Amino acid sequence: MVGDPDDERQARREGVAGHRTVPHTADIRVEAWGASRERCLAEAVLGMVECFADVSTVRATGVEHVRLDEESDDDLLASLLDEVLYRLEVWGRVPVDVEVDATGTTEVADVDIGDDVADDGLDVRLAVADLAAVEITGAVPKAVSWHELHIGPGPYGWSCSVTIDA
Repeated sequence: MVGDPDDERQARREGVAGHRTVPHTADIRVEAWGASRERCLAEAVLGMVECFADVSTVRATGVEHVRLDEESDDDLLASLLDEVLYRLEVWGRVPVDVEVDATGTTEVADVDIGDDVADDGLDVRLAVADLAAVEITGAVPKAVSWHELHIGPGPYGWSCSVTIDA
């Protein structure tokens, strides 16, 4: 059956990005995965949107750019989802598609290892539509919880999990 943990594991092995929601007391838990950190973050946004809206037939009416500078991957995940919630609440705009790219890099010299490259942040493009044009299918999220928030690399790429307060 689609959505079984075995299906998800096989998809990850094949490098297919995706997301799912899992039951969580009074909230929504989103799990996402992708071959890269950036794809995983984009899937997290799409998973959060999918938990309250059906955007499958909606066309984007604009593109909004977001630049995020954070120190940790957990900060990036929380900040990106908070930004989406802010735009939803203040401007009534919901993402129907997301592209995430790492921004410029900074060279870090290390005598023992050589030169490492550290990411400075994210450049995010949100293809958005007005909330009024979207079919609402669940409770609109209110906040991102830091409790059990996680993002990191694994054997089949990157994965993350986050609880969304509904």
